[in-house]
Amino acid sequence: MSQFAINLIFVGGSFLLYILIAIWAKAGSTKDFYVAGGGVHPVTNGMAIGADWMSAASFISMAGLIAAGGYANSTFLMGWTGGYVLLAMLLAPYLRKFGKFTVPEFIGDRFYSKNARLVAVICLIVASVTYVIGQMAGAGVAFSRFLEVDATTGLMIAAVVVFVYAVLGGMKGITYTQVAQYCVLIIAYTIPAVFISLQLTGNPLPPLGLFSTHVDSGMPILDKLNQVITDLGFNEYTADVDNKLNMVLFTLSLMIGTAGLPHVIIRFFTVPKVADARWSAGWALVFIALLYLTAPAVASMARLNLMTTIYPDGTSAAPIQYDERPQWIKEWEVTGLIQYTDKNEDGRIQLYNDVPSFEQEADARGWKGNELVVNRDILVLANPEIANLPGWVIGLIAAGGLAAALSTAAGLLLAISSAVSHDLIKGSINPNITEKGELLAARISMAVAIVVATWLGANPPGFAAQVVALAFGIAAASLFPALMMGIFSKRVNNTGAIAGMLTGLGFTLAYIFVYKGWLFIPGTNNLPDTPENWVLGISPLSIGAIGAVVNFAVAFIVSNATEEPPVEIQELVESVRYPRGAGQSQDH
Repeated sequence: MSQFAINLIFVGGSFLLYILIAIWAKAGSTKDFYVAGGGVHPVTNGMAIGADWMSAASFISMAGLIAAGGYANSTFLMGWTGGYVLLAMLLAPYLRKFGKFTVPEFIGDRFYSKNARLVAVICLIVASVTYVIGQMAGAGVAFSRFLEVDATTGLMIAAVVVFVYAVLGGMKGITYTQVAQYCVLIIAYTIPAVFISLQLTGNPLPPLGLFSTHVDSGMPILDKLNQVITDLGFNEYTADVDNKLNMVLFTLSLMIGTAGLPHVIIRFFTVPKVADARWSAGWALVFIALLYLTAPAVASMARLNLMTTIYPDGTSAAPIQYDERPQWIKEWEVTGLIQYTDKNEDGRIQLYNDVPSFEQEADARGWKGNELVVNRDILVLANPEIANLPGWVIGLIAAGGLAAALSTAAGLLLAISSAVSHDLIKGSINPNITEKGELLAARISMAVAIVVATWLGANPPGFAAQVVALAFGIAAASLFPALMMGIFSKRVNNTGAIAGMLTGLGFTLAYIFVYKGWLFIPGTNNLPDTPENWVLGISPLSIGAIGAVVNFAVAFIVSNATEEPPVEIQELVESVRYPRGAGQSQDH
């Protein structure tokens, strides 16, 4: 059986399962559509959160970025994992106790203002659409390879599939679909990792294999990787980071962005009780850890496999002939995500770090420039092929990659649709809209969001994980401070909250657009996105942490310069933060 046929069986079978679940759990009411009826078990919800969270950025792109940058890109792991601790401790239980459908609804009621709710809708849509761009780009990569089409066609197919099952099921359908998707993606991620860890280190546990001995060379695997790549002008894989400020800000931006993402927060409204919200977050951390503990090993082993494929003897002296390239390179060349240019016309593939510091060495070897461009987003998907694993493993990881991308895209689209239909239309424009009309508006807004994300996903402002990091920065600078102040400060009023959100959002978007292009349109950036052009060495991916500080500062300054919130609002904050009926502590 051909690999294409195997891929179709795995991908088609998993998609049939998702669609059947969506039909079985079809939303019949707005409560089903927005919060799955409010009766989801914490373990089920934790698994669904895990699938919602482990998007194309985590499954497809994160390991590719770590593979390319080594220790420097481990911040993705630290920031995204740490953010869940913040979410579980500081936000989830309080928002569940408040008992509203959406984040903008909480902000609108807490800050007693339709305008505050409207600004929250704008912040939510901007962050979520940015996030969806990354998901659609990742889904396009996966579809293009495993359906053997070009990347643009793969992106279009992904858009159609997301539309069908996200629009049909709402939160109820998405919840149970995401449970199935989690099972698919975690199996798909770990089984190839186990095979590859056994091949390279003899250890079946990838996290331990990362610190084991390379079978062929007898060296620790990280030392072997360092040796291979430094001989080609790359920095050591385990090298420290020069710009500690940017690293800290980036990690912080991902952490507080995690705690401010509406498509994750909305999941805590689907459980019956406040305690279940905490348990959901705890279970989500367990399910997420299964992948995140494996990702660093997948990244390093993928990088080593790639380099030893191009340089089979383990040195840079004899790269392979292009005509003798393995089949997996030929397959990925069809998608346009691997490109080869024979710059010195010797018929061999020179893969190296084409930088000024390595130029003299490259000239001595007769090299005229790096000849192989490999999109980082393909490394996890290509890893089983690089390692010559069985065809069913390749088909499995195809299904897993698509499950990861599409599950998060569906959750984001639901957050967007609920913000438009429930918060914007029902909350501000037409409070008397019927339930049927509200559901229709939600599904139309989903469709529009898919179209926009697909168009921008064709030319994304970075790799999938980088685009997602931008979304986290936007959420960190706009929604997280409003949620925190809404729960823990009785003094912040509607004027302060609105001013803070608008300032944080505007500041962060302006900084990002200067380097990434206005509205992410290619070619409209004012400065090249390189470290020498960043202000104080702060990258656009890290600016969300500064935006959050700006938001907090503006909100507190404006609030203290204006009237206090009404007494009933201050009592509302008290009721959300403290258990009902609890009195003062007593001395015994």
